Amino acid sequence: MKNPFKYGTIVDNEFFTNRQQELQEIVRTMNSENHLVLISPRRFGKSSLVMKAMKQTGRPFLTVNLQQVISTQDLATKLLKETFKLYKWEHLKHLMRSFRIVPTISTNPMTDSIDVAFQPMTDSRVLLEDVLSLLSRVSTQERRLIVALDEFQEVTTLEKGLDKQLRAIMQLQQNLNYIFLGSQESMMEEIFERKKSPFYHFGKLMRLAKIPYSEFHDYIIQRLPSQREDVTADILQFTSCHPYYTQQLASQVWELMTYEHMEDNIVESAITRLTQAHDLDFERLWINFNRTDKRIMQTLSRGQSPLQSATLPTSTLFSSIKRLMKTGYVIRTDAYAIEDPFFKRWIQLNS
Repeated sequence: MKNPFKYGTIVDNEFFTNRQQELQEIVRTMNSENHLVLISPRRFGKSSLVMKAMKQTGRPFLTVNLQQVISTQDLATKLLKETFKLYKWEHLKHLMRSFRIVPTISTNPMTDSIDVAFQPMTDSRVLLEDVLSLLSRVSTQERRLIVALDEFQEVTTLEKGLDKQLRAIMQLQQNLNYIFLGSQESMMEEIFERKKSPFYHFGKLMRLAKIPYSEFHDYIIQRLPSQREDVTADILQFTSCHPYYTQQLASQVWELMTYEHMEDNIVESAITRLTQAHDLDFERLWINFNRTDKRIMQTLSRGQSPLQSATLPTSTLFSSIKRLMKTGYVIRTDAYAIEDPFFKRWIQLNS
């Protein structure tokens, strides 16, 4: 019997949780001449949503996560590798004759995959320009390429002026759609909403919210061994409809109901087991917080607003909250909250 709940990886098919309205909006944007900017906290499912939308268009697409990119040259290399996965070598070989910097290309005989490398100290800006030009050349009006750049806010950390170079090239490209995904709201807004930014209003802005309670409720209750309203409600109350943690908790609940035939205190037992399983991880996180961060996390764990603290200056509070949001420990939807409800429970138990 297969667990019907999945988390931690890209999900699709029966594991995909509704979001039909957002899915249709992304597909419509990709079927236009426009680009898309998608912002949401981490683990809200934006990568799965975009992957499903790109598949639905029936067009070629590639994805690069900028958190895994360490330099401009590395970005160009990863884009080129992904391009080789989409198009035949014979076709690309002809188009790459215009490259000013020729890559070293090798084939893995075991996997039949192609690896790409460039000489060290290569002019990375010329290299990136050639690779982006190749993307334009392989894309046609009939089969327009979609390029998804995940965690795009990291572009500001790679090389000074890289955003200007990307915008200068991308604005001239034809028959391509770009999707820029980001989890750090303030940085993404700085890139796409600040007038002086090269990417100001470069694409349609879309914010991904939590999955509505009613939709998540229907999804969960239909998949539990016994369709219990109380269990479903307890799951969603604890996770506040956070997509990742709802799937995680529902998965644990399903196992307790299916394999241990538990009937009472199911959700609380699942919460306890998951919290205990991550006890060492949470302890390691906690000891690396400074005193102000710990105080804010404790305040949030009690369901209180950290901005109402009378013991710390407002500037100190905002600085700490900004730091905690940047590192992903705190998110803001309707209000500031701890991103991981199991970490929140751990803090409550250890405060």
